[in-house]
Amino acid sequence: MSTESRHASTSAGPASAAAGTRPAVVSARELAVSYGRAPVWSGATFDLRPGEFVGVLGPNGAGKSTLLRLILGLVPPSGGSLEVLGAQPRRGNRAIGYVPQRRPIDPDLRLRATEFVRMGLTGHRWGTGVPGRPSDVRRRVDAAVAAVGAGAFAGGPIGTLSGGELQRLMLAQAIVGDPALLLLDEPLASLDVRNQVAVAGLVSGLARSRGLAVLLIAHDVNPLLPVLDRVIYVARGQVAIGRPEEVVTAARLSALYGTPVEVLRDSSGRLFVVGLEEEAAHPHPHAHDVERPVPDAY
Repeated sequence: MSTESRHASTSAGPASAAAGTRPAVVSARELAVSYGRAPVWSGATFDLRPGEFVGVLGPNGAGKSTLLRLILGLVPPSGGSLEVLGAQPRRGNRAIGYVPQRRPIDPDLRLRATEFVRMGLTGHRWGTGVPGRPSDVRRRVDAAVAAVGAGAFAGGPIGTLSGGELQRLMLAQAIVGDPALLLLDEPLASLDVRNQVAVAGLVSGLARSRGLAVLLIAHDVNPLLPVLDRVIYVARGQVAIGRPEEVVTAARLSALYGTPVEVLRDSSGRLFVVGLEEEAAHPHPHAHDVERPVPDAY
């Protein structure tokens, strides 16, 4: 990683500055990963602290989901070091809340929304469950539902919910066990702009109010710009880390992609990245190998 990237990795937004003296939830030093002999990316050095909201950006096939796989203990680093909550990453860590890429829900599914959230405590395909009295489980479920603003529709079947409503319930399921770290894989995909902004604001509020460290994978930084502390941008085997205004610039992205890139801002403040048509036509040589979604059973 360049000297500029190392300096950016220690930059902090308002929330990260406040949490700067607290122990890191995730700590990476010169982190690198490969699948077999195919390198994915290398040189990632950063700390993620309680209450900090970080977006993971980059093109398809760059290896964004691979970062989540490393943190979840699904793949080992090929270089450098990684600590999660002060220890080596391990599968099934209940201090980590995880929201996978959203899949279509059968509209005839009659599972009640509160039952779906309760699975985050009482056992489902991602874990064996947390023992507790029914009243304690109900209290924690109700608190998680309230935290994501899902009370109005939590009593109905999840098959009838909109995309935005379902995303809120997936967040509730992920936080019901009071994790220290929240990993979100493309939670804004397939949502309209209004719901993207709402979910981004909701996640930011959860990070602040609960002291959660959050990593969120996204393709479009615009809905996240008002609430992100930092971004991790992954492209062509390289990683750039810093505040959005440091990383999402023509100079930094041109260096990452190895081709001229322009970053434009319209009158409403939205960013547009121009000049990546060649990259889309000729992606990273191992792109089909490296962008692997996190499996349901980790």
